[in-house]
Amino acid sequence: MGKKRSDSNSDRKFEKKLEFYSKVKDAVTSLSAQKSITKKKSKQQRRQNKKLKAYNLSSLLESLPEVEASQKPSRKDDFKLNCKSRQKLVLKERDRISAVLKDPNFQADPLSAIHQHLQNRQQPVVEEQPKKRVNKNGSKKKKKKKSKASTGLQSM
Repeated sequence: MGKKRSDSNSDRKFEKKLEFYSKVKDAVTSLSAQKSITKKKSKQQRRQNKKLKAYNLSSLLESLPEVEASQKPSRKDDFKLNCKSRQKLVLKERDRISAVLKDPNFQADPLSAIHQHLQNRQQPVVEEQPKKRVNKNGSKKKKKKKSKASTGLQSM
């Protein structure tokens, strides 16, 4: 009878080992599955980040010259379009387009006439450079630096 108990004990131990190994195997497979999911997510995140970098125009905005809004006050804010003003606008534009169509330069070569008109209308861009500080004698001003030692002596 002693053999039956030892057999049953060894069988139980063996079954417990099998259960433990199966749990470990399940844990490993679930971890590897989670790892592959996170890898896929990281690849997707990298792609999205690349797309976002491509659409990021802040560097372009920094390189463009700034145009002050105060240069030309917009007439759109002051101009309200009601029935009478709309009719006046339509009449002005009708007269303007008929004058353009009758123009001999436009009839000869429309594209060059439009180009010439735009060249005449466009104002030259003037970039203002910061003025350099100049002394009375005409030399550049130098910034005076305060030394820490001289300020410390004055405070005593």
